[in-house]
Amino acid sequence: MSTRAQQYDAEVLRREQLSEHLVRLTLGGAGLADFRSTGIPDEWVGLVVPGQFQSRYYTVRSWEGAEMVLDVVVHEVGLVTEWARRDVVGETVTITEPKGSFDLPAGAQWLILVGDLTAMPAMARIAESVDLRTHVIAEVPDELPGYLPSGAHVTWLRPVDGRSRLAPVVEGLDWPEGDGYFWMAGESAQMRAIRKHLMRERRLPSSAYDVMGYWRGGQRQPRAVDPGPIWRAGQAAGKSDEQIWAEYDEARDAHG
Repeated sequence: MSTRAQQYDAEVLRREQLSEHLVRLTLGGAGLADFRSTGIPDEWVGLVVPGQFQSRYYTVRSWEGAEMVLDVVVHEVGLVTEWARRDVVGETVTITEPKGSFDLPAGAQWLILVGDLTAMPAMARIAESVDLRTHVIAEVPDELPGYLPSGAHVTWLRPVDGRSRLAPVVEGLDWPEGDGYFWMAGESAQMRAIRKHLMRERRLPSSAYDVMGYWRGGQRQPRAVDPGPIWRAGQAAGKSDEQIWAEYDEARDAHG
C-alpha cells in the first residue's frame, strides 16, 4: 500500500525578481518546523500554490533550517508561473518532502554541470557543495552575474530562437582526463539526446552521470479551463482531491 508523501504548509516571506525570467521566493513559518533536508545538493520539492491542486517541482536553492529558498522560472502561462509573477508575499503554499539524485562517485577528479535556466538553482547549489575542479555550462536568456560561485569555471550560452542547443554543445566537449562526474538538466528532448551520447559514444558507466529532463519543449498554450475556480468550489463543498480532479477532467472534455 502506498504512503502519501509528507506535506508542509509554508508562508511566502519574501519575493525577489532576480532577472526577467527568474523569481526568488523565500518560504518559512511554523509549517516548515518539521521539514528535513536530504542534504543532496540537487534536491527538489513539489510546490502547490493557492488556487491549484497540481504540484510542480523546484530545486531547493537553499535551506537554512528555518527558511527555504526556491528560484522559480517564470514565463507567460503555467500553473505556478502565473501566480509567481505577482506579489505573493504572505500567501500560503504547500511543499512536499524533498528528493534528490546527485551522487558524486568516490575518487571523482572533476565535475561538469550543464543546464538551462531551470537547472541554475541546482547547478549553483552543487557547485557550492563540492571541492572539485568544476566546469559549468549555463544556457540562459538573462544576465545572472554572481549567481554561480566564483570558484567554478563558467561558459555562458544563449538559447537560439528560444530553443535549447545544449545537446550539440555537449557532444563537442573536450572531456577532462581521469574519472569524473557529469550532471545535466533541462529540456527533455535535449536530455534524451545527451543520454544516448553518453551511453553510446562516450560509453560512460551509469554511475558517472545524471541527466534529467526538467521540462518539455514545444509551444506553451494557455489552459482551456482554469482549474482554480473548480478547486476552490470543490474544497468549499468538502470534496476529495479525486472528485475535484474528475470534475476538472469533465470540464476540459466539455470544452473540447
